[in-house]
Amino acid sequence: MDFVTGLPRSPRGHNAIWVTVDQLTKSAHFFPIQITDSIDTLRSLYIREIIRLHGIPISIVSDRDPRFTVHFWQSLQAALSTNLLFSTAYHPQTDGQSERTIQILEDMFRACIMDFRAQRRTTEQVKVTRQWLLTAQSRQKSYADRCRRPLSFEVGDHVFLKVLPRRGLSRFEQKGKLSSRFIGLFDIIEKIGEVVYQLALPPRLSGVYNVFHVSMLRKYEPDPSHVLEWSKLELVADTSYGEEPIWRDRLRVKYVRVEYRSNSERVEISRVEYGTKVRVWES
Repeated sequence: MDFVTGLPRSPRGHNAIWVTVDQLTKSAHFFPIQITDSIDTLRSLYIREIIRLHGIPISIVSDRDPRFTVHFWQSLQAALSTNLLFSTAYHPQTDGQSERTIQILEDMFRACIMDFRAQRRTTEQVKVTRQWLLTAQSRQKSYADRCRRPLSFEVGDHVFLKVLPRRGLSRFEQKGKLSSRFIGLFDIIEKIGEVVYQLALPPRLSGVYNVFHVSMLRKYEPDPSHVLEWSKLELVADTSYGEEPIWRDRLRVKYVRVEYRSNSERVEISRVEYGTKVRVWES
């Protein structure tokens, strides 16, 4: 729920619009009101137009408008067992669904006001309104498409799985704010739908449901540099092996750094040519 205010007064005295959007069906209702309407008037409109059509809502998401934060409105929703969810200054996108609907409505209003100044015929107005509504929806769709990217996988592809670790919460054995955002690699064993895939998870994740939405997957691009070269280790009788530095002709050490520590004091001799003998003594 949200309000659109600051509108010019209509012939019936309305100067604001009460916008309600159903989260499930995405159906929107626009109720003309006066900015000075009492909470009793809004209550009657709410029961007549919302509860009558949709029943009692389980929850209501809105900003912290004074009409939504008054004691009468809160007591009314408490009596109806409706949970009120208010946005905060740090999370203004809480009621983003109604805000996006209001943006489309305002775009259509601006376009209609500019076109209706020269013509007043009802049939022409309806055509113009429909055209500008499609234009406004297309503009808002272009904004949302900037963050969208089509993803499609096939059986046998390797993917990373996205995790959202939070403070004090462990997900997929990942805990902490700075932990990895993706884990894997995992094989896709079945494509259940256009956007749902089943992964082959290791035994350590046996308690995790292995069906995920495409938004939680990231495709792995094979790279020859990702293949690790290995060599057989020569083990001795006590199953240990020795490590020695590998010297190559193209790699030569020319300078080294020498440090000497005595009585918590450190003397540093830098840029000493490799192979030079250094004598250190105490005065």
